[in-house]
Amino acid sequence: MMDTLQTIGETALIKRLVGRLATGRDVVVGPGDDCAVVRAGDEDWLLTSDPIIESVHFTAEAEPSQIGHKAVARALSDIAAMGGAPRWAVVDVVAPGDTDVERLEAIYDGMAATAAAHGLSIVGGDVACGPALELHVFAVGSVPRDGAVLRSGTAPGDAIFVTGELGGSRIGTHHLTFEPRLREGQWLREGGWATAMCDISDGLSTDLRHLTEASDVGAELQIDAIPCSEAAMSADDPVTHALGDGEDFELLLTVPADRENDLLNAWSRELSVACTRIGTVTASGQVVGVDAARTHTTLSATGYDHFFGDRS
Repeated sequence: MMDTLQTIGETALIKRLVGRLATGRDVVVGPGDDCAVVRAGDEDWLLTSDPIIESVHFTAEAEPSQIGHKAVARALSDIAAMGGAPRWAVVDVVAPGDTDVERLEAIYDGMAATAAAHGLSIVGGDVACGPALELHVFAVGSVPRDGAVLRSGTAPGDAIFVTGELGGSRIGTHHLTFEPRLREGQWLREGGWATAMCDISDGLSTDLRHLTEASDVGAELQIDAIPCSEAAMSADDPVTHALGDGEDFELLLTVPADRENDLLNAWSRELSVACTRIGTVTASGQVVGVDAARTHTTLSATGYDHFFGDRS
């Protein structure tokens, strides 16, 4: 039987497509992390791209300026997850011919405001006609040479932390209004705190698995320690939302056990966003949740998959 995108899913598709790509000598990190990393003289550039599509990532009723914000902020979140500073972006727009021009201008105002707030210059792009409104952002960030924080650096015994609160991003407007954790990501890189890091876009259970697979480790997650958002708390099962909703755009990171107290002390002095210890890296190769009764449960990847949909 012929494979289709719906039968293999997003992760398997990416693996199959990436296997067909070649890389050059200036490529430090290819596909598989939040950004690709390429060498550019005395620094490394972080390359990322992200689409947002009407009826997938936002509704037709969404505030135009918030659509623009989300388009740029998603790419900035990838740069934050590597500890990078934003530099440049180009934006491609696909839109039906009957799109209201003033709506598109308001979307661009939202993109421009978010880019300016974070030191990102939007320097070009292209437009094309298509059946639905789409914004495709390609962004470049930078870090000092060999400075990018990767998903692949953690080891058994490291503590697992998350910034902010998780879950319920689409119950309210968080998925349209979130702030990329650029300051926090750069602070973590500059202090050498994080051994591995990624952003939470597909859901905690899925993105934690991305991190552990990249480092060939497992994880033990303390279920009652997961910080649930107010929107998630308003739902029947807040933890399920925190594990699987996705589009939180918080940072998931690991820190050596002998530095975790120092991290929390320094963090509380210098940063205002919450930072919560939620688990420990293990050598098991499995991702398990532990509840208050010390019951262990294997956690499946319940986050969003573009071809499977919501798996929670």
